[in-house]
Amino acid sequence: MITPMRVFVLVFNARTENEGIHTVRVGERNKILMFESEDDATRFALMLEAQDFPTPTVEAIDAEEIKEFCESTDYDWELVSANGDLVVPPEINVEETDWQPDAQTQDIGDNQAVTEASELPDAELEKIRRKLEGLL
Repeated sequence: MITPMRVFVLVFNARTENEGIHTVRVGERNKILMFESEDDATRFALMLEAQDFPTPTVEAIDAEEIKEFCESTDYDWELVSANGDLVVPPEINVEETDWQPDAQTQDIGDNQAVTEASELPDAELEKIRRKLEGLL
């Protein structure tokens, strides 16, 4: 039996409905980097963060799952070997992502969500503020 190869990828908003996987744009194509080493993936994530990119989560996943995903979305993929050269993020990032870095919806079960405060009307915010002040 062949053991599945585990690789590490970068995910934004991990385990939410707004989850997105990090890709590198090469020409008109998107490419997912699959890191053999968790340390290399973490280092790459920190370099992205240093470029003012939202902080990704390093996730372990079966390489075949990523390859299937790439085939279904017409993305390319690249295996970054643990003993290879240091991979550095491109200096220029895309302006718009398929996922929303500022969407802060929190799942509270039964298909309900807590919406970010800025989406609430001012009157509703004032009502909540008074209730909270009453608790103090």
